[in-house]
Amino acid sequence: MAINRRSFLKVSAAGGGGLLLGLYTQPKASAQGRGGPAPAPPDPHVYVKINRDNTVTIMAKNPEVGQGVKTMLPMLIAEELDVDWKSVKIEQTDFDDTKYATQFAGGSLATPQNWVPMRQVGAAGRALMIKAAAQTWTVPESECSTSAGKVLHKASNRSLTYGELADKAWAMPMPDLKTLKFKDPAEYTIIGKPQRQRELPAIVKGEPIFGIDVTVPGMLFAVYQKCPVFGGKVANANLDEIKQMPGVRQAFVIDRPDITEPVLPNDPGLESGIAILADTWWQAQSARKKLQVTWNEGPRANDSQSSAVFAQRAQELSTQKPHKTIRADGDAEANLGSAAKVVEAAYSYPFISHAPLEPQNCTAHVKDGKCEIWTNSQIPQGGRGLVAKALEVPERDVTLHMVRGGGGFGRRLTNDYMVEAAYIAKTAGVPVKLLWAREDDMTHDYYRPGGFQFLKAGVDGSGKVVAWRNHFVSYGSFDAQKGDVRFANAAAMGPTEFPQRFVPNYALHTSVMELGIRTGALRAPSSNAFAFVIQSFIDELAHAAGKDPVQFRLDLLAAGGPAPQAAPGPFAAPGLNAERMKGVVQLVAEKSDWGKGDLPKGRAKGVAFHFSHQGYFAEVAEVSVDAAKKVKVHKVWVAADVGSQIINPSGAENIVQGAIIDGMSELMHQEITVEKGRVVETNYNQHGMVRMAQAPPEIEVHFLKTDNPPTGLGEPSLPPILPAVANAIFTASGTRVRSLPISKSGFSWA
Repeated sequence: MAINRRSFLKVSAAGGGGLLLGLYTQPKASAQGRGGPAPAPPDPHVYVKINRDNTVTIMAKNPEVGQGVKTMLPMLIAEELDVDWKSVKIEQTDFDDTKYATQFAGGSLATPQNWVPMRQVGAAGRALMIKAAAQTWTVPESECSTSAGKVLHKASNRSLTYGELADKAWAMPMPDLKTLKFKDPAEYTIIGKPQRQRELPAIVKGEPIFGIDVTVPGMLFAVYQKCPVFGGKVANANLDEIKQMPGVRQAFVIDRPDITEPVLPNDPGLESGIAILADTWWQAQSARKKLQVTWNEGPRANDSQSSAVFAQRAQELSTQKPHKTIRADGDAEANLGSAAKVVEAAYSYPFISHAPLEPQNCTAHVKDGKCEIWTNSQIPQGGRGLVAKALEVPERDVTLHMVRGGGGFGRRLTNDYMVEAAYIAKTAGVPVKLLWAREDDMTHDYYRPGGFQFLKAGVDGSGKVVAWRNHFVSYGSFDAQKGDVRFANAAAMGPTEFPQRFVPNYALHTSVMELGIRTGALRAPSSNAFAFVIQSFIDELAHAAGKDPVQFRLDLLAAGGPAPQAAPGPFAAPGLNAERMKGVVQLVAEKSDWGKGDLPKGRAKGVAFHFSHQGYFAEVAEVSVDAAKKVKVHKVWVAADVGSQIINPSGAENIVQGAIIDGMSELMHQEITVEKGRVVETNYNQHGMVRMAQAPPEIEVHFLKTDNPPTGLGEPSLPPILPAVANAIFTASGTRVRSLPISKSGFSWA
């Protein structure tokens, strides 16, 4: 996010005579969120404390849900501050949008949003230390330098620690941001060096650091039973019996449509349900199993809200006039008719649950009109707003403590569990920890939208793609009179999706179906499905044209011209740059020895690339398939271009390797099906994960550093693995899989 030119750094007093460094940006959102004016310039954005003993504490402002940001962002500050990383302690901040900008986890935005601001915090602190030392010694600042938490005056062989300078530096005005000079990357001692995640030992030892571990005095444990059909309400239940069960303290119905009325696909806020509170979670969960509830399931409990009906309806829509044309370049129909070879295929992919290992949870205490929350939300500002609305209190009266989350993948961008915990706590009059069971998590998710794509493309005699048509059938609403399509959350395909710009005659049409379940962003939203379809279909075209799949992709990229410039806006970014993508395709081909040597029968390599969240990724998978359709992924090569600097190489490699495993799970097993508005799958035995023995023995990651600002990689590293494995399966077995998960086609992991 761009930093306002008038933003500034300011020193503020720290308890015990330390130094606090803060970055202030004009927080328009916080003024709106808190219902008051933006903080005045003297209010600091606190990041760093330097004690007299020269110990350093750096505050981590963003939610940590396993992506390593709690280590990565402090690394940026520590580098420019020029302190010894071994001496740095890290503390998680609370959520406070009057102090901290963009406390958010998602979209691979942590790096691009914070690359400059966090280094500014450190560089300003270093400048203050130099100024304080120069005045102490009565020497020019230009004669002073820093190293590992000390200011040096080499001409006189004197030095002072930051701790010794802290009080004096604190009293000085902050330097103008425009005068700050960042380190030359050649001088980095922290950035670009592998750094272990600070909480890793605690994670390995099972120490209580996650949201699920939070306890507060006087707390009761809660479960919340909701209707299996989204938006359904309680008609009656055996609550008198439930209240008599061991350990149960309270049981009551919540139904407050006057607070938030569920309107899909938007966030329903507070859904109707039954809360059971007990001394232990197991007692509450055991009591829930004895519930006898009659539900008013509402209008979504009908045959039209079933997966089989969706598939049938999509097929029908594909043969009809599309509801809307999203993009039309040239004349796709005419050029399909004159193409030397035409390939036509129908692809589909299902709804998927986020299924993080730590289910949704939140601890809340409502007292005297104020609410205190402990949560692992990815977007705490949105959660605070929902809680304030549900409790009918000002947002300033909601205090939110950020706790580490055991995975998010987009699920914790939505904060329904926060609203539930807060409202249950208010109703019960005691502190409450709400913990969802696995079945709650899987049947009341914001699912990755399923979809259907009906593709037809043609190549000329030289193998060049001359025409491409896609009838994309998704979920949403259609206003026939206005010709307007409104997609369900995360269910859209935009006019810039590859291969637009790279095929002269390109048409993207869409039709939508009404949907009664919630959808939302899952790791690499849309791209996690679109890459499978587009890169698999490109592979089909390459084989039809008799071309090598890598060379075919390079030829296709060569036809696109320069990338379009970014449109105005805080999250604006340029479109796909063909040269950058060609770079990673060529690199992954080189590292994987593509086209060199013969592989045994039943074993092959597949390639794919995808651009999303400003990341360029190409991946090759070496796969074998036996006669029983047992699939083994022997090795994966990854080539990535995410800019000029990898901040934490070990963390970056870990994220990419995790994305490969995640994508393989989506490819083989994961599927959410719906019957009459109810989600069928309830646990991991039906929505499987890749097991350790099924994971590739080696995932080799290569980063291609280019002269571009650093961007994130948690999202864009996932999409290419699905088509890379699927394309290898085709070459190894002759079977082209066009529907996910591929287990439905008889495949399984070896």
